[in-house]
Amino acid sequence: MDKKLLDILACPLCKSRLIYNKANQELICRADRLAFPIQDDIPVMLEDEARTLTTEEADALYK
Repeated sequence: MDKKLLDILACPLCKSRLIYNKANQELICRADRLAFPIQDDIPVMLEDEARTLTTEEADALYK
């Protein structure tokens, strides 16, 4: 994920910053507890395509 692209991307729902999860190829929104997939190096920023984080995953973001 290009650092410049990550700096300008925001959650399409709440407009908060996103966290890049390289291992899962996802962009994570802490506020909405959603993970947006990255497919073929392109972030898919659609609510319908995002998965909801588990409680454990969301809690781990704050550690």
